[in-house]
Amino acid sequence: MGARLISTEEVFEGEKVRLRLLNMDDCTEQYLSWLQDPLVNQFLETRWEIQTLEKIRDFAASTLLSDTNYLFAILDRTDGMHVGNIKLGPINLYHAYSELSYFIGERSRWGLGLATDSIRIVTRIAIEKLNLDRLQAGVYQSNLSSCRALIKAGYQKEAVFKKKLKRDLGREDHLYYCYANPYFSN
Repeated sequence: MGARLISTEEVFEGEKVRLRLLNMDDCTEQYLSWLQDPLVNQFLETRWEIQTLEKIRDFAASTLLSDTNYLFAILDRTDGMHVGNIKLGPINLYHAYSELSYFIGERSRWGLGLATDSIRIVTRIAIEKLNLDRLQAGVYQSNLSSCRALIKAGYQKEAVFKKKLKRDLGREDHLYYCYANPYFSN
C-alpha cells in the first residue's frame, strides 16, 4: 500500500454513529473493561489472552502506523460516546479485498443498530476511498446479532467452515459473510 489513505482528522458519518481512527486517548479503562467482560468478549479472539492497557495501547499504536489496517472508534451520534471499534484489515491491495471485524463494547448500546451502521460506513470507505472490491467477515455461528448486522448491511453468507471454532462447550461453525462491490467488473 505504501501510504495511509485515511487521516486521523477524518470523521465518517452514519445515521447512528460516527467513525474516526482510534487514537491513544481511546485506550481507557472503559475499553479494557469491554475486553474483560465475558459477555462482550465471548466472540472476540482477544479473549484467549489477558488484556491490559499496555496491550491495548500497543495494538492501537501498531494500527495507526500500519498501511494495511485501519482501526476505527465507533462513536454514538446521540452523545459522542466511544462504544466500540471496527477494524478494516488486513487489506490485500493486489486482490482488492479486506477482512472486517468489530464489536460494540457498551452493552447498554446493544440492539440499537450501531454495529449495522458501522459496517455500512466501513463498507463505503473500503469501496469509495480504498478502491476495494470485496469485504469479508468471519462470524461464530452462535453470534446471531452479528449475523443479522451483516445481512442488514448488505452482506451475504458465502461459506461455512464446519466445527472450525473452539467454544467453551465444544466447537462450532465459522460463517463467512461477504460484500462484493456492485460496480466491480471482471
